[in-house]
Amino acid sequence: MKKFGLVWQILIGLILGIAVGAIFYGNPKVAEILDPIGQIFLHLIKMIVVPIILSTLIVGVAGVGGGKSLGRLGGKTIIYFEIVTTVAIIIGLLVANVFQPGVGIDMSQLSQTDISKYVHTTEETQAHGFADTLVNIVPTNIVQSMAKGDNLAIIFFAVMFGLALGQIGERGKPLLHFFELVADTMFKLTNMIMKFAPFGVFALIGVTVSKFGLSSLIPLGKLMILVYLTMIFFIVVVLGLISKWAGVNIFRLVATLKEELLLAYSTSSSETVLPRIMEKLEKMGCPKAIVSFVVPTGYSFNLDGSTLYQALAGIFIAQMYGINLSIGQQITFMLVLMLTSKGIAGVPGVSFVVLLATLGSVGIPIEGLAFIAGIDRLLDMARTVVNVVGNSVAAIVMSKWEGQFNKEQAKDYLKNLGRPVESN
Repeated sequence: MKKFGLVWQILIGLILGIAVGAIFYGNPKVAEILDPIGQIFLHLIKMIVVPIILSTLIVGVAGVGGGKSLGRLGGKTIIYFEIVTTVAIIIGLLVANVFQPGVGIDMSQLSQTDISKYVHTTEETQAHGFADTLVNIVPTNIVQSMAKGDNLAIIFFAVMFGLALGQIGERGKPLLHFFELVADTMFKLTNMIMKFAPFGVFALIGVTVSKFGLSSLIPLGKLMILVYLTMIFFIVVVLGLISKWAGVNIFRLVATLKEELLLAYSTSSSETVLPRIMEKLEKMGCPKAIVSFVVPTGYSFNLDGSTLYQALAGIFIAQMYGINLSIGQQITFMLVLMLTSKGIAGVPGVSFVVLLATLGSVGIPIEGLAFIAGIDRLLDMARTVVNVVGNSVAAIVMSKWEGQFNKEQAKDYLKNLGRPVESN
């Protein structure tokens, strides 16, 4: 018999947790027994946040190189990535604010969490102005910032360090390889920790349902439906309009890449289809040099699906805790997401860690992530598909922008849905 994959294990843990919580609804013993297991899982996740942020951002920024070495293509590509990912974040925020999927349950008592330390009072907001926030982003002691888990300071340091490392050139390669190794190790560690996820999900969902009843699951279903519908909207409308400008039909493109998208969806990893996506884009009429630069870079800097989900999920968690984020706080959240989402490779579950690293910057309780952990893998599958489509569209756009896109070749290739074109 084949072993159950992680997705099935998490789903089984989720179902069993719901069942146990429903059976023992109102019994405080459930929380006493299960809460420590859930807290261990949360602690394991928190343990890896700082090294992941530090290593992946340094590798991502340094890998592109200094400003001069980016060149014309690099500059255009980064500008395009920033615009599209920002649009994705804005759409996620708008959808969450309009449909309010997290409204309807009071999570303020879950796991004895003291929500008061997260909520910014009016006095605190006035005392801690925008200027103070900017000043505090720059760390005076990066080691102290890492010990305190000050993610904004860590992000600032990692970006500056990555830029400096990229400008050193060949002499900086050994140090860059070191951080690449750290990042790879942290991804392996993430996968190891995720093996404990079924137990963590079982415990955390069990505690939630035992305290709040089955009605607490309604927002979870609303979130999942909303995420999938928003992802479809983003592909059809946003990426569809961009593709149309480039002379490509988005439905034809998706149909041509259906095998790769299905594989990416089932594995929740965009890296599994990287070689085949690049091969098809070249056959579609995109120059090899452009594809070789844009697609791999996009896996770190153009995660449209991930950023859209993170924005939506962040507001969802705030709504569950009854926290009304101001426009300023949501803008801050957006700006932080624009940084934390960069440099993260297509590894399953890493978007969950990025969200963890972002929530605290605007006063959203990170404990709320425990509530969506059970369906995160299912959501990860959807955002991986959007990431793959987004990077494929980016390669086509950059090829057209550089005046090197073979539109006729693309038309023939897409007409045949990726099958070899018969020559006369």
